[in-house]
Amino acid sequence: MYKREAEKLVRNLASSYPVVTITGPRQSGKTTLVRSIFKDKQYISLEDLDQQAFAKEDPRGFLTQEKNGLLIDEIQNCPDLFSYIQGIVDRNKKSGYFIVTGSQQFGLLSKISQSLAGRTGLVELLPFSLSEISTEVKTVDKVLYKGLYPPLYDKNFKPHIWYEDYVKTYIERDVRQLVNIKNLSMFQKFLTLCAARVGQLVNYSELSNAAGVDIRTVKAWLSVLEASYIIFLLKPHHRNFSKKLIKTPKLYFYDTGLLCYFIRLRKEDLLISSYRGAIFESLIVSECYKYNKNYRMNLDFYFWRDNKGIEIDLLFQKRQKLFPIEIKSGKTIQNNFFKNLQKYNQYSGKNRGQSFLVYGGDNEQKRSHCHVLPWKKIYKLFSF
Repeated sequence: MYKREAEKLVRNLASSYPVVTITGPRQSGKTTLVRSIFKDKQYISLEDLDQQAFAKEDPRGFLTQEKNGLLIDEIQNCPDLFSYIQGIVDRNKKSGYFIVTGSQQFGLLSKISQSLAGRTGLVELLPFSLSEISTEVKTVDKVLYKGLYPPLYDKNFKPHIWYEDYVKTYIERDVRQLVNIKNLSMFQKFLTLCAARVGQLVNYSELSNAAGVDIRTVKAWLSVLEASYIIFLLKPHHRNFSKKLIKTPKLYFYDTGLLCYFIRLRKEDLLISSYRGAIFESLIVSECYKYNKNYRMNLDFYFWRDNKGIEIDLLFQKRQKLFPIEIKSGKTIQNNFFKNLQKYNQYSGKNRGQSFLVYGGDNEQKRSHCHVLPWKKIYKLFSF
């Protein structure tokens, strides 16, 4: 079993809060993580219809069946339990009494805000980070194609077969629970359209025309994909050192294997694919999101682009400084990789932190104007 970086965070929260809630996409390793940490707790999955019926028919009896508390998996199937949990933990303030997991943000977070505000520690567990499976990481193209979902490393699944089953389960179960979609094939087409636009500015009108649905539906479906941890939207930074800035978010996928599946990209075609740069960019940005969540760094991430097309792929703010990051999939460093960083540095002034280039090669370099990091060492971004 691979050691998860979020383990320390989960343990710390369980020592302080009566409830710890762990959310994340299906198959991201939530169950494996909590069962390995809380071996003394009775484990109950609310995917089990008998347990689900028990929880709905007699919630108080369900929650008090063990004096040591419970480890409740897939609690989104019985979200009303949160109201009953509130009453129990208000009487019994024992830390780490309930450990609950769930696979959706919408229902869970609304119930938590209503019932468990201030009573639960929140953890978002995404698929593996590169550093968690460093011994398995061989080439960047293999990672891009295979993705980082735990079952692909714990078991001998072929990626395209596993992702096909994953998508079918996701669309037929989770999507229907989140929103009333009558035409699931149209929604799957929408997923493919989003994948083909990874790393691009979100154009709601263009997506509407391509998908054959109205703009309001496009926005609702994007929210569904965000709530189920398929995509995330990276916001632009609005600092006034350039008067005309792009103010539309960019679209990324949390997992590149899933992304490759949606655009039907075969492993042997990845190296020459026109999508390769955008897929690599999605990998690096999502890795930064994972690091931020696993270590609860509370960093804000942005991109920056002016109306002339000068762009910085990623910015993060730390100690009142903005750290610019340029992302290039090439394995050999070229002078033009630094062009946008140099222009950005002229605009940004004194509130800029260390500049970084993250690329698809293997060598780390400390240049006078920029720190060059290979893709395997992106965790070093946050040590400055």
